[in-house]
Amino acid sequence: MANSDVIAAVSESLEARLAAALSPLAQPAPTAQLHDLVTPVTNDPPTVTLFLYEILEDASVRNRASTSRVVNGQLRSLKQPLGLCLHYMVTAWAGDRRTEQRLLGRVLQVLYDDAVLDGLALLGVLAGTPAKLQLSLAQIDLENRARIWAAIGQTYRLSVNYEVRVVNVDAETEATATPVRERHIVAGVPA
Repeated sequence: MANSDVIAAVSESLEARLAAALSPLAQPAPTAQLHDLVTPVTNDPPTVTLFLYEILEDASVRNRASTSRVVNGQLRSLKQPLGLCLHYMVTAWAGDRRTEQRLLGRVLQVLYDDAVLDGLALLGVLAGTPAKLQLSLAQIDLENRARIWAAIGQTYRLSVNYEVRVVNVDAETEATATPVRERHIVAGVPA
């Protein structure tokens, strides 16, 4: 069940995927970490930060029908999960631009080659579920990217943006009713 911890599970899964991909690049091994970008980021060892800056409802799955089933003579209706798109800014921190560019190049390569996180790559509440998270490079113009940096009070740095979808948050509430067993139709009665 994808409960409210699903957002943290997506971040944890991405962090682990990038950390594994970056480890062979240098000694000491570069790290990947979820970060708020307000507190200082270390350059030793080189670090790739994941900054979750936006969560949106995925409109493409908004109107999915609810599911119904009969349990012990009661009709139970459950809303479909809330579909989300998570937007991450990925930034490299190494102290020199060449190393930072190598790190970002590796991030781009890994997330292009493996653009679906599923199976054993999923951690937290997503582990062992059939969830499939699609990763795609988000096209954001320089002005909007600079606005994100300004909003967190930092100077602009080279970064790449990714969208992760569809992240499902299951509904907790269930409507219960007695199924209709018979009906009566009265014809010709004036309203």
